Amino acid sequence: MPGPKLPDRIARLNDLASNLWWSWHDEARAVFRALDYPLWRSSGHNPVRQLHEISSAKLEAAANDPAFLLLYDRTIAAFDASLPATKTWFADTYPGRLNGPVAFFSAEFAIHSSLPIYAGGLGILAGDICKEANDLGLPFVGVGFMYPQGYFEQRISPDGWQEETYRVLDFEAAPINPCAWPEQCGPLIPVPMGERTVYVQTWQVWLGRVRLYLLDTNVAQNSPGDRQLSARLYTADREQRLQQEIVLGMGGVRVLRGLGIEPSVWHANEGHTSFMMLERVRELVASGVRFDDAAAAVRAHSVFTTHTPVPAGHDIFPAELIDRYLGGYWNGLGVDRQAFFSLGQAGPGDQGFNMTVLALRLAEQRTAVSKVHGAVTRAMWHSFWPAVKEEDVPIGHITNGIHIQTWAAPELDALFSRLVGKDFLAGCDGAQYKDRVLDIPDEELWAAHVDLKRKLVHMVLERAQQRWASGNATAEQTLAMGALLDSDSLTIGFARRFTEYKRPALIFRDIERLIRIISNPWRPVQIIFAGKSHPADFPSKYLIHQVYNLAKDRRFQGRIAFLEDYDMHLAHYLVQGVDVWLNNPRRRQEASGTSGMKAAINGIPHLSVRDGWWEEGYNGRNGWVIGEGVNTTDPDEEDRLDSLSLYDLLEKDVVPLYYDRDRHNVPHGWMKVFKETVGSIMPFFCTARMMKEYIDRMYLPAARPLEKQV
Repeated sequence: MPGPKLPDRIARLNDLASNLWWSWHDEARAVFRALDYPLWRSSGHNPVRQLHEISSAKLEAAANDPAFLLLYDRTIAAFDASLPATKTWFADTYPGRLNGPVAFFSAEFAIHSSLPIYAGGLGILAGDICKEANDLGLPFVGVGFMYPQGYFEQRISPDGWQEETYRVLDFEAAPINPCAWPEQCGPLIPVPMGERTVYVQTWQVWLGRVRLYLLDTNVAQNSPGDRQLSARLYTADREQRLQQEIVLGMGGVRVLRGLGIEPSVWHANEGHTSFMMLERVRELVASGVRFDDAAAAVRAHSVFTTHTPVPAGHDIFPAELIDRYLGGYWNGLGVDRQAFFSLGQAGPGDQGFNMTVLALRLAEQRTAVSKVHGAVTRAMWHSFWPAVKEEDVPIGHITNGIHIQTWAAPELDALFSRLVGKDFLAGCDGAQYKDRVLDIPDEELWAAHVDLKRKLVHMVLERAQQRWASGNATAEQTLAMGALLDSDSLTIGFARRFTEYKRPALIFRDIERLIRIISNPWRPVQIIFAGKSHPADFPSKYLIHQVYNLAKDRRFQGRIAFLEDYDMHLAHYLVQGVDVWLNNPRRRQEASGTSGMKAAINGIPHLSVRDGWWEEGYNGRNGWVIGEGVNTTDPDEEDRLDSLSLYDLLEKDVVPLYYDRDRHNVPHGWMKVFKETVGSIMPFFCTARMMKEYIDRMYLPAARPLEKQV
C-alpha cells in the first residue's frame, strides 16, 4: 500500500529512497534517520518501507523544520550532482573509449539488507563492484535474479541446530521498480527450456547512475514449477540449478536486447552465468556468421572471473540434464551434440558439462581473485593448455577489494576527513594519505574505536534481550547470543559462511587452553561468531551446532557468542566494532576473502593463515600470521599445528599488546598496529584500485573494435 502523500517541500524523498545511492552515503541515511528514527530502525533501515508507514504528521513536521530542511536540501543537491557521468574519473581518463556499457552478470547482488537477494561473499563483491562503477563513472549495467524469497533467515534451535525461514519479499516496500523498459512495463521475455518456454519479467534497481536488472519467473504465464525457478538462491537441486542458470545467462542477454542496451564488454562473474556467452554465439550464428567466427567474436568481448579454488566447487551438470533442457540448442549454433558438449569439457575423458570450462573457452580475458588464487587456478586448469608452462596458463589475477564508502564506519570517516583530508575515503586508492594516518593521535583513534565497540556490544545485548522477551529463547540461548558480553574485553570476530574448509571450530581444539585464555580476570577475551550454512550442507550445519553449544558452556563464562542471521546489517557492526578479525581456512582453499578487508579498513588487525588476500596484505606490522611455515597435506596435522600457533599468538602477542595501556588507558602499541592496518590495507584492497585494474587490463582490451560488437 502506498504511504501518505509527501509535502511538496520534501517531495523528492521518494527519488532518494528509490535509488540505493543512499545506502553508501551517510548524509543520505541521516535524512531518513532524522525523519523518524524509531521507524527507520523498525523498517530495517529501509526508506521505501519507512515512507509507506510514516504518519502525515511526521512528514508535515519535517517539512517545517529548518534543521531537517537544511540536511534535506544539502543531500538532494549532492544526489543530483552525482548523477551526470560527465565529470568522473572514467570520463576524464578514458573519454569515448567505450561505445556501450559493461554488462556484469552475477548469480547474486548484495547492495543493502533492505534488498535481501544475496547469500554471501560473491554477492557482496558484486554489489561493491556496482557501487564502485558508479563512483568511477564507468558505464555499467548488472544482470542477476530477483529472488522473491531471497536467502533464508537463520534461527538456532535450543539444541543448537540451524533452522531456515523463507519470507516473500514485499515488492511494494523495496527499492525496486518493475518498469525497466523504455516503453513503460515491457513484454515478458521468452526463454526456451527444453520442450517448453519460460517467461521472464524484469525488475530494475538504481545504484546512483548504474542500473541493475533482476530477472523473475514468478509470472502468471509460467507453470507453478517455473514460477518457483527464481524463488531462492543456490538451490541444492541440480535440475533446478541448471534451469536457473539458463534463465540467468540466456534470459539475461535477451533482456538487454529487449531494453535496447548494446554492451561493449560482457563480464561473467563465476561460471553460473556462462550461458550468457553461449546465447551470444547463437545470436551471431542466426545472423549468418559461422560458428567458429561467432565464438571468436564473443570470446574477444568477454571477461570471466573465477572465484572457486577447488574442483568440487564448479557447476558440472550431467549429460541427461543438458539433453533435457538444452537438447537441440546446438542446432541453433550450427554444431552437433558432440561438439556442443565439448564446449563444457576440458578433455575427451570428461563427463557432464562444466560451466567453468564453458567460460574459459568463450572468454579471452580470464582472471582469478588474488595472487595465491591465480597460482592455484593456473595449476587447476593447466591440462586445459597442456602446451604451455603452468605459470603461462592464460589466467591472470586481479585481487578483490571492497567498497570503502560502504564498509568504513562513518565515525572513522569523519575523523579521517577532519585530521587527514576532506573526502579521504573517496581517494582511498592513493598512497598519499598513508603517512598522515600514522600521524593521527592515538587517543582520538582509540576513542572512536571504543565508541564503535560499545555500539556493537549494545546491539548484541539488544538482540539477546528481544529474543528473551519474545519467549522464543531459553536462558541458555540468551547466554549463547552474547547476553554477557562487555565492551572492555578484547573481542575477536569470526563471521563468514560456515563451511568445513573455513574451520570455524579450530580455536576450540584445546578447550582447556582456550578457557584459560578467555577467563583470565585481568586480560579477558571474548569471541563473537556469526554465519550461515547452506541448508543442504549438513556437515557445515554440524559446525554451527558445535560452536553454538560451546557458547552455552558455562566454563567460558558467557564470553563465547553466536549471533543469528548474519547479514549485511550485522556485518557492519562486526567489522567496525571487534578488536581482532580471525580467519583460519585450510590453505589454498580461500580464493580471496573480503571480510578481513572490511575489518582492516576500520583498523581491525587480521589474525589469519597466509591464504587468499592476506598473502598480499600482511607486511609484518599490520596483523599476525597463523601457522607461519606450516606445510603439510595432512588435515589433522594442519589443524594441530595451526591451533598451537593460534594459541601462542593470542597468549604471547595479541592479548598482551591489547592490554598494555598508559595511565589514560590508551594502548599505544595496539594503536600502532591499528594505524598500520588502515594505512597499508585501505589503498590497495579497495574496489577503486580493483575496478581500475579491471578497466585497464580486462575491459578496455575486451572493448576493442571488431567487425561487430557482440
